[in-house]
Amino acid sequence: MEKFDHYLDKIAEKVLHESARLNGGIPYIPEDGHYTDIGKEDIAWWTNGFFGGLLWQLYHYTENEAFRSYAEQIEERLDRALEEFVDLHHDVGFMWLHTAVANYRKTENGKSRVRGLKAASILSSRFNSNGHFIRAWNEEKTGWVIIDSMMNIPLLHWAAVELKDPRFKQIAIAHADTVQQYLIREDGSSAHIGSFDPESGDFIEWIGGQGFSSDSAWSRGQSWAIYGFALSYKHTGNTNYLNTAIQVANYFLANSAQTNNIPVIDFKAPPINADTDTSAGMIAACGLLELSRSLSKEHGKLYKDAALQLLSAVLDSYTDFSIETDGLVMGGAVDYHGKEGKNVGLVYADYFLIEALLKLKDSEMDLW
Repeated sequence: MEKFDHYLDKIAEKVLHESARLNGGIPYIPEDGHYTDIGKEDIAWWTNGFFGGLLWQLYHYTENEAFRSYAEQIEERLDRALEEFVDLHHDVGFMWLHTAVANYRKTENGKSRVRGLKAASILSSRFNSNGHFIRAWNEEKTGWVIIDSMMNIPLLHWAAVELKDPRFKQIAIAHADTVQQYLIREDGSSAHIGSFDPESGDFIEWIGGQGFSSDSAWSRGQSWAIYGFALSYKHTGNTNYLNTAIQVANYFLANSAQTNNIPVIDFKAPPINADTDTSAGMIAACGLLELSRSLSKEHGKLYKDAALQLLSAVLDSYTDFSIETDGLVMGGAVDYHGKEGKNVGLVYADYFLIEALLKLKDSEMDLW
């Protein structure tokens, strides 16, 4: 859409300045207007692939080698997370789809291919065969599944095609079926965490996570579900996934409309200070654009138009294009109950803003 075209050039200029200040660092949340290097604190942190991912997208858009060079630096730094291994969990999809797999898809780099396949093998190894789910986190959370996982399983679909090995796809499908059955409610809302007995595989209960409560509707979780089930439909052609994406999208949009297309942190929670999560809006916008491509032109237009409204709301009021400060999308929230991490920039919000803008130009990289 021509209305949004000029934003990509402004973003590219800003990210070049951010990259110079970061000097090889991996960003997460800007502090006092500037990024720190989260990779020094935790090389296995779940967001560590998003800056590399947005660099690959901007390289794809501009062909500026500076973006590619920095993305490759981040990918190489993440080798330590693969080597140390024990802190990795189901978010390896986020970490290596947008770094190593993006690199391989763009350049056919064989070492990047191996990194992506290692990450896919780690993810598949977390599969519980009795419960038909991929374990989310480590430590005592042996039977926990979270809605975010729907955005990590595209790594398995990629590996299945790359290796011509259906086992990866079978795990992805089994997991998606479990999430669909136990985490998506009849009203289209999603639980954040589902707890299962790790021995029998039986579902036990929902657990409160980053939203207000176990039975509330954390908005970023809803957006993961929209995009995740739209992608599962893309990879499988299973219309049950498409219908679930529509169901969750309708719930998300009905609630976001109540706050002028800027999602609150949780749709079923009492309002609190700094009660916005713009990252949920940007993820949902990408999911809605993906969903629109899977529907008839008339039906798909409803979701494309909704994505444009979410993007416009953020671009009009919550975006910082100054080259002197770090972070693009402001007004994000890490979670509902945390004392910090409210009204902040989040690197993944920036990633999904760029992805949505490139989707509108039909020129995005294949990163899912």
